[in-house]
Amino acid sequence: MGTASYLLVGTKKAEQVSFGSTAHGAGRVSSRAEALRTLRGEQVVKDLKAKGIEIKGASWRGIAEEAPQMYKDIDEVIKVSDEVGLGRPVVRLVPLAVMKG
Repeated sequence: MGTASYLLVGTKKAEQVSFGSTAHGAGRVSSRAEALRTLRGEQVVKDLKAKGIEIKGASWRGIAEEAPQMYKDIDEVIKVSDEVGLGRPVVRLVPLAVMKG
């Protein structure tokens, strides 16, 4: 929510060392419990709206748990994946809207 996504192309090296796999997301830097202790879903919605991103969620709690700041920097994750040869970035996509179930 609120961070970029990437389309990657696989590599021969990835087939050899990781069964053709690479990171499929940024990975969390904080737990869901920490997110609930430190964030409010309402504020996350306001912050995303300020970036031009619309969000609709089933609950404020769910939105807070998945807040962008609870995840690693996706650009850095993709940079590392590229550098080690597990996936080559094709295009960087930015969200316009998010649906959180």
